[in-house]
Amino acid sequence: MNGFRWAALGAAFVMCTQAATAEGNLATDATRLPDMTIDSRTLTLSETTFELETGKYYRWRIVHDGGEEFQILSPELFRNSWISQVVIEDLEVKPLGLHSIEFDDEGTIDIWFVPIRPGDFPFWIAGYENRGLAGTFVVR
Repeated sequence: MNGFRWAALGAAFVMCTQAATAEGNLATDATRLPDMTIDSRTLTLSETTFELETGKYYRWRIVHDGGEEFQILSPELFRNSWISQVVIEDLEVKPLGLHSIEFDDEGTIDIWFVPIRPGDFPFWIAGYENRGLAGTFVVR
C-alpha cells in the first residue's frame, strides 16, 4: 500500500477509537469559564482568551454593565460548536445555531456549548474590535 492509504487507514482507526471512548451525555456538568465582564466606561473585557477542549461542555457567562448597546460576535466558534442553550436572565433559549448575541441594557447572558472542532476562534464586539473589545477562543 502506498503512504496515502496507510495514512487514511490510520486516521480512520484513530477516529473509531476516539468515538468509542465517548460515553454518556456530553451536556452534563458544564465547566464554567471565567465570567467575561464588559466595562462600557473603560471599553475593556475582563477576559480575552479562553482555552477549551473539543468535546467538553462549557458555560460562558457574559456580564454587561448596561452603558451602551453591544453586539458580541463569534460566528466561527458558534458554527464549530453544538449550542445547548442560551440563558438570558433565567429564561432559556434552545437555538439551532447562533451567530451573535446583543445587550441592549445591563444584564447577564450564559451560553452553554460543546466545541466540536479545534482552532483559534475570534470573538469581538461589533464596531469596537479595534479598540480592544476582542478576544480568542483557543480550542484544542
